[in-house]
Amino acid sequence: MKVVLKTDVKAQGKKGDIINVSDGYASNYLFKNGLAEPASAGAVKNAETQKAAEKHRKEEELKAYREMAEKLKTAAVEVKVKCGENGKIFGSINGADIAAALAAAGYPAVEKRQIVLDEPIKNTGRYMVEARLCAGVTVKMAVNVISDK
Repeated sequence: MKVVLKTDVKAQGKKGDIINVSDGYASNYLFKNGLAEPASAGAVKNAETQKAAEKHRKEEELKAYREMAEKLKTAAVEVKVKCGENGKIFGSINGADIAAALAAAGYPAVEKRQIVLDEPIKNTGRYMVEARLCAGVTVKMAVNVISDK
C-alpha cells in the first residue's frame, strides 16, 4: 500500500515521502497514530507542493545568510571590556559577548552558538573570529577588544 508520510517516521522516511508499506502496518500503526495518509492523487500533489515550498524557503534562507556573510567580512565589531595593566582582561570574551556586540552593531541574526572560538579571548587587541552561519556558510570577521577606560 502506498502512503504519504505526515511526519518523519524512523526507518521509513521523512515528512512528505511517498512510501510503500504493508497494509497491516499502514492501518494498524501509521494511520492510527496520524503519521501517514493514503497516497491519493490529492495527497501526493499536496506533498509535492509542500516539498517544493520547503526547498524554495531553504534556498532563500541560504541566500540571506550569504548576503549577511558578505557584510560581516567588512564589519569590525568592537567589544569594550574592563581590563587591568598590560591589556589583560578581567574574565574573558566568549561567543555570547561577541554575539551581543554584533546585535548592538546591527547584526541580530548571529547567535552565540554560531561563533567559533578555539579558546576565550583574554587580552585586548584585534582578533579574527569565525562564524558558522549555517551549513556551508562560514565567515571570518574582525573583533576589536578594547578597554572601556
